[in-house]
Amino acid sequence: MIDFVLHFDKHLLELIGRYGVWVYALLFAIIFSETGLVVTPFLPGDSLLFATGAIAAQDKLNPWVSFVLLATAAFTGNVVNYAIGRSIGPHVFTADAGARGIARFMNREYLDRAHQFFERYGGKAIVLGRFVPIVRTFVPFVAGAGYMTWTVFVAFNAIGALAWVGVCLLAGVWFGNVPIVRNHFSLVTIGIVVVSLIPVAVEALRQRRR
Repeated sequence: MIDFVLHFDKHLLELIGRYGVWVYALLFAIIFSETGLVVTPFLPGDSLLFATGAIAAQDKLNPWVSFVLLATAAFTGNVVNYAIGRSIGPHVFTADAGARGIARFMNREYLDRAHQFFERYGGKAIVLGRFVPIVRTFVPFVAGAGYMTWTVFVAFNAIGALAWVGVCLLAGVWFGNVPIVRNHFSLVTIGIVVVSLIPVAVEALRQRRR
């Protein structure tokens, strides 16, 4: 898994050569799962989108098809996550007996952190959370558990999906094939994760000072 994430550009080229257009389905499934299933926050998101943009710049993938499909995956994933949160979220947060089996599969610390993130930023958390690993998996769940108004959620969700997928794909198109980036893709992948976690680190330091 670590090798797959750190060298996703090379593995993606291999998959394209082997499966052709079916690679779009794989990319859709990964983005949908990372954003839609509360138990899969470990899946690559930012790095996958960046690598997809880089490969699209080489004319191995269609950039517009990639954008539409992955933005749709990000949007529908959050909708499913919201629905799950709306259905079982209140039980998980109150830790009643009926939710113990479900809660075992969730990291309560991550869930609480996403809840604080949501409380701080409100509707904007749906958009901002897209750019923070782990948080983006749990924020729509928290939104559903908190009974956020459906129409408001859908609006912010659409903006967040388009912005996140668009920015990461475009970054890959522009910079993914720069020689120093292409030759050190694993370091770039780690750098993307580190940069994405800066807001979380800053907020943690502020909370510690308080």
